[in-house]
Amino acid sequence: MEQDSQCTAEKELLEGVSRITTFSTTNPLDEEGNQPKAEISCQVRKENSEKDDLQDSNATLSPNSSMTTKELQEYWRNEKSQCRQVKLLFEIPSTRIIEHHLSKYVVYKIIILQTGSFDSNKSVIERRYSDFEKLHRNLLEEFSEEMEDVTFPKKTLTGNFTEEIINERKLAFKDYLRFLYSMKYIRRSKKFIDFLTRPELQEAYGCLRGGQYTKALEILLEVIGLQERLTRGNPVSIVPTLCAIVVCHKDLENPASAFEYGEKALSRLCVHTSHRYYIPLLETMITLAYELGKDFLSLQEKLEEWKTKKDPIRVFTLKELAVREYVQ
Repeated sequence: MEQDSQCTAEKELLEGVSRITTFSTTNPLDEEGNQPKAEISCQVRKENSEKDDLQDSNATLSPNSSMTTKELQEYWRNEKSQCRQVKLLFEIPSTRIIEHHLSKYVVYKIIILQTGSFDSNKSVIERRYSDFEKLHRNLLEEFSEEMEDVTFPKKTLTGNFTEEIINERKLAFKDYLRFLYSMKYIRRSKKFIDFLTRPELQEAYGCLRGGQYTKALEILLEVIGLQERLTRGNPVSIVPTLCAIVVCHKDLENPASAFEYGEKALSRLCVHTSHRYYIPLLETMITLAYELGKDFLSLQEKLEEWKTKKDPIRVFTLKELAVREYVQ
């Protein structure tokens, strides 16, 4: 009985396969498009899909965008590269003890490496125990559930400067940073990124405000590489740093370098024309382009187009915006 049932099922299956095969080989061509109907259906779906993709693309861009095809291609190429995850490694190879009149503390040297890169892609910063402690408190406020299993080295009343305690904390802080970076929401958070970049940026902007452009530029060029690796998913966030570099190069009379970094910043603002840095940067780029003998008319057209669409408001210069960053 079971064998008969099985034979019947196999027979029905073979007949079904035969019908499908016959249909796919003998189905007449559609008279209008000279294609099988199934293929036409697929083609329609493909065209609709491409149309939807185009609509989505246009929706992302400003509806009144004057970007050329080349600019669009460059923008999306930049966006694609920015979205690739860059894996970073954290090492703490050494420490040093700082003594002031009324205080004494340990500073940990942190080396941040990009996996598969050469030494030129590493960043070096220094942080003390209190900096790590502040980061931990800040992250607990926002990511309490994610960090419930994270152990943080506790303070001790004595022995904080012994070699044993310092070495233990070196290892603990290295594991701590690696653990934080392994969690997407934390490594993308402003609090984590600020811990790794803010002190240096504050120093750089302080130098910029004081007219120490060479020193400010040196620090900014160190920081920008790390910022780029930390903010791949948010390329607009590094525009202020890029613009500060433009200001430093311009004041140091390096127009070619200023223009180079200005182009990088402008490419990140192609579809963010309402950004506070867009118009000041555009005006600076026009001046630099004219000075360098480059095409400034296309930049001028963008500026004029923006002015016709927006209500006239007071816009700061690029330098005025830069000196306002990180003002306590």
